[in-house]
Amino acid sequence: MTDAMDRPLAGILLRLLSGVLFTGMMVCVKAVSTAVPLGQTVFFRSAFALLPIVMFMIWRHEFPRALATRRPAGHLVRSGLGAAAMFASFAAVARLPVAEATLLAQLAPVAMAVGGVLLLGERFTLHRAAALALVLGGVAALVVPDLGNGEQAGRLPGYGLGILAALLTAGALVTVRRISRTETPASIAFYFVLVTALAGLATWPLGWVEVSGTTLTMLILAGLFGGAAHICMTLALRFAEVSRLAPFEYVALIWPVLADLLIFGLPLSLGFLVALPLVLGGAGLAAMEGRRVRWPLRR
Repeated sequence: MTDAMDRPLAGILLRLLSGVLFTGMMVCVKAVSTAVPLGQTVFFRSAFALLPIVMFMIWRHEFPRALATRRPAGHLVRSGLGAAAMFASFAAVARLPVAEATLLAQLAPVAMAVGGVLLLGERFTLHRAAALALVLGGVAALVVPDLGNGEQAGRLPGYGLGILAALLTAGALVTVRRISRTETPASIAFYFVLVTALAGLATWPLGWVEVSGTTLTMLILAGLFGGAAHICMTLALRFAEVSRLAPFEYVALIWPVLADLLIFGLPLSLGFLVALPLVLGGAGLAAMEGRRVRWPLRR
């Protein structure tokens, strides 16, 4: 248990790397969003994420021993919520800039803190109240300017999907807190991507499309980036406490911003600039409240 404080620099560097990899995944997903059905994208992202996760487990001499489980129902609930969150998140990034979709994902730690009060009987502390107030203010700053703007009204479903994804992610993380007493992080990650891949595959009858070599490469990279990001975040949370890593959520938002500006040519909205410190401030407060809880990667 003590190694969480032994290598904080390694934890910080791994958290920064996970942010780069996560942004790479979201860029790939957005790049193919107009050409590939949602379920097909989810399948490729999840199926190819298995590769780095299994390789990591083999490297740590945990495969297949770590896949043994005493909580199959718990894995099913966690994986079902996580799969639904992935569908909602990818649908959101198809409709929003990468930076805005990523910012909305920061609602998950705050929603998890509130979920701990409602579902686990935890205390509703001042930290949690302040975090909730900040993120609600941030969401309002992001969404309200588009309510009366006919040209931007099409983004409103994207905001709704992004918020839904964060809430589903929070539910998945609350479930992780319950099952992690008996289940290994490796088994939780493995069964999540397996169930999500099967959920994506189930959409095949709805009409998948034949993809070009470039599109197929982007789909495969989305999976590899996503799996590697999960590994980096897991190791980061092993080497450093959540509260130490929380400030680097600000740094992690640099990469989605650069992706929007340099790859997709999307300018930053005033609402995003106002919402950024509010949402990340709320997420930081929630992280400090849960500084002894090791939260795994949200997707």
